[in-house]
Amino acid sequence: MRWLDHREEMPVALRGAVIALGNFDGFHKGHQAVAGEAIAWAKDEGRPSIIATFDPHPVRFFRPDVPPFRLTTLEQRQELYLAAGATAMLVFHFDGELAGTSAEDFISDILIERFGAHGVVTGGDFTFGKGAKGNVGLLREVGGQLGLHNRVVEPVSDTDGIVSSSRIREALRQGDCETAARLLTRPFAIRGIVEHGDKRGRELGYPTANLVIDNYLRPKYGIYAVTGRILSTGQVLQGAASVGVRPQFEPPKELLEPYFFDFSGDLYGQEVEVAFHHFLRPEAKFDSLDALVVQMEKDCDEARRLLSGAR
Repeated sequence: MRWLDHREEMPVALRGAVIALGNFDGFHKGHQAVAGEAIAWAKDEGRPSIIATFDPHPVRFFRPDVPPFRLTTLEQRQELYLAAGATAMLVFHFDGELAGTSAEDFISDILIERFGAHGVVTGGDFTFGKGAKGNVGLLREVGGQLGLHNRVVEPVSDTDGIVSSSRIREALRQGDCETAARLLTRPFAIRGIVEHGDKRGRELGYPTANLVIDNYLRPKYGIYAVTGRILSTGQVLQGAASVGVRPQFEPPKELLEPYFFDFSGDLYGQEVEVAFHHFLRPEAKFDSLDALVVQMEKDCDEARRLLSGAR
């Protein structure tokens, strides 16, 4: 799949594409509906389809001190967009220049002149341009005058309301993996490189893989039933993971530490994706290491039970 940079000219073969415009961080049910409309439209007319995203997220640009909130990395988004059937991923690098581009210039200079877009698909609440003054009405009016076609996809809802990234983030902050997975159509997953740690888990008989959480949203601190996928091999493992600051040990250090059942290989330096299936309990400090080990055994037994039907 092609990975495109909005600051560069569009390759000739991809001009005339239908572009799904949005941030599409979580690529949840609502995002999939917008992307699906763009992909179907492109296929009907024999055109390429492109799914856009922003990096950094505009919120991060305007409010750099906000806590981490990303649901996916760019690499994860690229895989999701490819699986959806898109031809390419377009990354808008959100910087001062892009933030200062007027909505009209975004349409004429970027979408039409630079990209040569045939059509765009957005959600009804999509905004763009300096001061977020651009909306679907302006896109239809100005774009239509310049030959750019436009379609709008209505929000996707369930019994609890509109499917949104904010609902997913709140579910994860509450440890509600099941709701997050239902809205995402897959479990929330953190990807990272396994690093050397202080070997505490190995000393306790539960060797863990240590991953830094980086820019991901922090799910509720605690113990989870998880699956892990080793990206280099595709091997999928089941396990239990701790995410938090490890209150049993000093000094506090925020880590994601999965322990994979029935695995004895070396994961150091490997990229692993850890998917959160079920929240087991909050993190806690125990009276002794022996008490911690007893609880870890219970956690692993419960994780095995819950994951017995997981793939």
